[in-house]
Amino acid sequence: MSQTNHDRPAVPSKSFKERILHASLFEVCGVIMIAPLLAWIMGHSLGMMGAMTVMISTVAMIWNMVYNALFDRLRARLGFSMTLGKRALHALGFEGGLILAVVPLAAWWLSISLLEAFLLDIGILLLFLPYTMLFNWAYDLVRERVMQRRLSRCGEASRS
Repeated sequence: MSQTNHDRPAVPSKSFKERILHASLFEVCGVIMIAPLLAWIMGHSLGMMGAMTVMISTVAMIWNMVYNALFDRLRARLGFSMTLGKRALHALGFEGGLILAVVPLAAWWLSISLLEAFLLDIGILLLFLPYTMLFNWAYDLVRERVMQRRLSRCGEASRS
């Protein structure tokens, strides 16, 4: 059975400002969570690991906006809803693309081999996969409530 456009779930459109807010919240929470942990595990100063996580965060923020914009377009075109499995695939795709950019950066910053940086990134990935999925799920739930409140206020204002 094929879906018609009116059968497809609505994909909420996000403005550029909202994408910046989403990515910023995600990265700030991530840096606060990971920098102290990495400093402790790696035996480096919080300043050194904090600087590295901010650099990685900047790369990740740009990737986040690009990846999610492309994913939202794909979702709108194919008309699928965000099930648990699709959220997991979304998180895997995001983190997989990020590995390609951050491994060389971490190797350079920490003066370690690409293999060591890759293994470090896998450890970080294991932390960030559930974080990515849970953060985006929570963000979507909060966003939906905010949007519903705005719509109900607009409806109340138009009836007045």
